[in-house]
Formats: sequence, structure tokens, C-alpha cells
Amino acid sequence: HGSLGFLPRKRCVRHRGKVKKFPKDDASKPVHLTAFMGYKAGMTHICRDVDKPGSKVHKKEVVEAVSILETPPMVAVGVVGYIETPRGLRSLSTVWAQHLNDEVKRRFYKNWYRSKKKAFTQYVKKYADEKKTIAEDIARIKKHCTVVRLLAHTQIRKIGLRNKKAHLMEIQLNGGTVSEKVDFATSQFEKQFTVDSVFSQDEMVDVIGITRGKGYEGVVKRFGITRLPRKTHRGLRKVGCIGAWHPSRVSWTVARTGQLGYHHRTEINKKIYRLGKGITAENKV
Repeated sequence: HGSLGFLPRKRCVRHRGKVKKFPKDDASKPVHLTAFMGYKAGMTHICRDVDKPGSKVHKKEVVEAVSILETPPMVAVGVVGYIETPRGLRSLSTVWAQHLNDEVKRRFYKNWYRSKKKAFTQYVKKYADEKKTIAEDIARIKKHCTVVRLLAHTQIRKIGLRNKKAHLMEIQLNGGTVSEKVDFATSQFEKQFTVDSVFSQDEMVDVIGITRGKGYEGVVKRFGITRLPRKTHRGLRKVGCIGAWHPSRVSWTVARTGQLGYHHRTEINKKIYRLGKGITAENKV
């Protein structure tokens, strides 16, 4: 019928993937970023040799579908420190960069052109008057926190979509000590970092995103149940019996019609076949 682990099958709240679990931290490695955000541009296919003994296609060529993602450089604009509590992680302190782009400021408003655009005008004064409070917040993160994440946003204007509002996300910093992580994050403020500084070719990564919305669908398409015989009265793309007389209610495990698609999904083990530079005046591909 389809996995019940994905219930409830309803439309996701925001049209942006959310990293629910970052890679495990290893202090012996140098400080590095663990995620990046991009936009799906389209698809193509590749031809590759299969090395899988026992398989029918072993030592043969197969054609596989691949997705193309557009990944303009992201901009680091802040750092968040988390402390571990019995109920999970809790954010202790957040430090923002001095200058924020209008792209990311739009994210804090529902209606940008009608607003007074006052976001972060008070916060910037902390840098102008004295950097004492900023330094205190950074010291607090270094002293108490166990997890450090970098706040970074995409440069959505470089893609050519209608959207002007940048997507903001937290990217966990792994490797090194907490102090080294915070120093790395603050050194990145207002700077751009590219996808090839995070991932490399032939690396296996997990991909998080929102699936394509299909609207209100029936049980055959939504759960893949078998159609009833042709001669069935009152329709055949249905569930034959939605439950016994007693208990006198419909169980949650029974396939029902409803929303299909526009769900938040994570796909694991995707290989990066190529990290291109894009077609610009200086680098013709």
C-alpha cells in the first residue's frame, strides 16, 4: 500500500528542504561545512560501466537519469551555537554579520516593498557603538556550546527565477574544537563560498527537497493498490473493503484518497558525477 512511515501525507509547510540530521562530528578532522543549497535546473542522462558481480548488467554499460542542480555561491551571514539538553539541542546564542544583503532581508518580511525595511537596523548599532556585546556572544558560544552552525543564504537573483527572496539555512560545522568552529564561522562572515568547497566529485551525498505536487489523488495512484475487477458496481479504482463492522471506525492503515506530492523527502546515497563551473564569459565549457 505504500509506507506508513511517511504519514501524514499532507502538503509541507515550507517549500525548502530542512536538514534534520547532519553528519556525525569528528574532531580529528579540520573544520568544514557539511551542506549546501541549490536549485534543480533539469535533468539529463549519463552512460556508465557497471561493476557489480552477480548482476545481469555486470561489465555492461547502462544509461541512468541524473539531475542538474544550479548552485550559485552562498553567503555566510551568521553563526548559531547550540547546547545539549535532556530534550535535545537548544540554541543558546546567535551572532549576525554587520552587513546583510537585501536578498536575505526580504526573508524577514511578508511584503517587502510596503515595509519600512528596518530589519537589523538596531542590531547593526552593536557593531557601530562597541563590539563588546558581539564579542560577549561569541565568547558564550565558545564556552558553553557543543554544536556550531553557520547561517548562510543563497543568491537567488543569480538564477533568473521570479523570486527575489533568498533562502536562509543553517549549515553545521564539523571537525576541530568548538573554538575553531566559531573562529571559522566569523572569518566567513559576508563572504561567499562555493559548492566545490563543500563537496567533491564522486562523493556520495544525501539530497533533501520537496516533491512535485500532484494535488488530490485516488487510492490507486496514491498507494498503488490493485484495481477491482471490471464488472464492479460503483467504480473500480477503490478499496474493496475499508474495514470490518467492528471496531466501528476506519483504521489509519487503510488506503484513502487525499493529497499526493508536495511532501518533504530525503533521498540517500546520490553520487556527484560532475561539479561544473557554468557557462560564463571567462569560463566557456
